[in-house]
Amino acid sequence: MIKKTYNKIVALISGMTDKAVQELLQNMQKSLDYCMEENRVLKEELHEKYGVKRLRLSDSQKRRLAVKGIALNKHILSQITTIFQPETILGWHRALVAKKYKCSEAGSSEKGRKTVSQEIIDEVLRLAKRNPEWGYDRIKGVMEYLGLEVGRTTIKRILQDHGIVPDPELKRRIRWKEFLKSHLEVMAATDFISVELLTPRGLVRCMILFFIDIQTRMVELGGVKINPDGRWMKQVARNQVDCIDGFLKDKRYLVCDRGSLYTKDFENILKSSGVKIKRTPPWSPNMNPFSEAFCKTLRTECLGKMIFFNERQVRYAVEKFIFHYNTSRPHAGTGGKMIAPLLQDENGKITEFESLGGLLRSYRRVEIPLDEAA
Repeated sequence: MIKKTYNKIVALISGMTDKAVQELLQNMQKSLDYCMEENRVLKEELHEKYGVKRLRLSDSQKRRLAVKGIALNKHILSQITTIFQPETILGWHRALVAKKYKCSEAGSSEKGRKTVSQEIIDEVLRLAKRNPEWGYDRIKGVMEYLGLEVGRTTIKRILQDHGIVPDPELKRRIRWKEFLKSHLEVMAATDFISVELLTPRGLVRCMILFFIDIQTRMVELGGVKINPDGRWMKQVARNQVDCIDGFLKDKRYLVCDRGSLYTKDFENILKSSGVKIKRTPPWSPNMNPFSEAFCKTLRTECLGKMIFFNERQVRYAVEKFIFHYNTSRPHAGTGGKMIAPLLQDENGKITEFESLGGLLRSYRRVEIPLDEAA
C-alpha cells in the first residue's frame, strides 16, 4: 500500500507542469528525509558516546508523541519514525485513552484523587481548544463563573493528559481565521482568473479581475484584459475606491496573493483611501478561500462551458454571470440565501428567466399581465 501510494506521488510530481509546485513538493520530501536522517544520527550518537540503548521518556513526552502519532496510521508511522516503533507510539495513545480519573471508594483506606466529572473534563477541553492562548488560571476563572469548581492543578493535569499545552505566545498573535471573522464588515478580497481565447493567432490568455465582499459575498467585476499591466491596475484601483460608487470605498482591508500585478502604485492608491492590502503567503490559496470558491464557481458554471473569441465576449459573459451570482443564485455560505435578491410580486406567477442562451436560469414571481389574467 505504501509503495503504491509512493509511486502515485512520484507520478504526480513527474507529470506536473508548474515548476514552482513541483519544487515545493520536492522540498517537502527533502525536509522530511533530513529530519529522519537527523534522528538516526542522534540515536547513533546516544548509543555510541553515552551507551544509551533505550530512551526513557517522561509521561509528558509520551503524550506529545502519542497525540501527533495518532493522527497518522501505522503504515505511515513505520515509514517516518526512526527512534520508536509504530506499535510503541500507538500503544502510548491507547494507554492515555484507557487512563481514567480514579478515586478510592468511600471508606477505603487507600488515598486517591477526588473524582473529576466528565462534564468538567469536556468543558475544560472545549475552552482550551477554542482558546489556545488561555492559560490555566484564565480557564479556572471561566469555569468558576460557569459554576464548575475545579482547581488549577486539575486543569493542568486534564490538558496534559490530552496532549494540550497552552501557548502564551498566542496572546501576541492572531490566527488568520480569527482575523477574517473579526474584520468581516470592512474586508474584501480579490483575485485573477484566466480564460483562453480562440483567435486567428492561436490561443491567447485573457485575465479577469474581480473583487468580493467577504461578509456579504457580493462580487464586483474589476476588469477584463488580455495583457494587464501596472497602468491598467492603477485605473482599476481608482475605480474601486471611488468615493461615490467604488466597491472598496467602505473597506479597510483587501486580501490578495503576491502576484506581480498588484503593484506598488496599486497598493498606494488603495492606501491613500484607507484600504490596506493583506497579502497571503506563497502557495497558500486556503488563506483566500472566498476568492478561490468564486473562481471555481465561475469556471465550472460559466467559463468552462463556453468558447470565447475576444475580450468583449468574455466581459459580456462574466458580467451576466456576476449579476446572476449576486441576485439569483442561493449560496451555502449565506445559509442558502441569495446575496441581493431581485424584488418580486408575492402573488405573481412563477416565471423562468434565462441568460447566456439558457446557460443560466433563475426563477421569481412576477406580476401577471392583464391579458393573461383575463
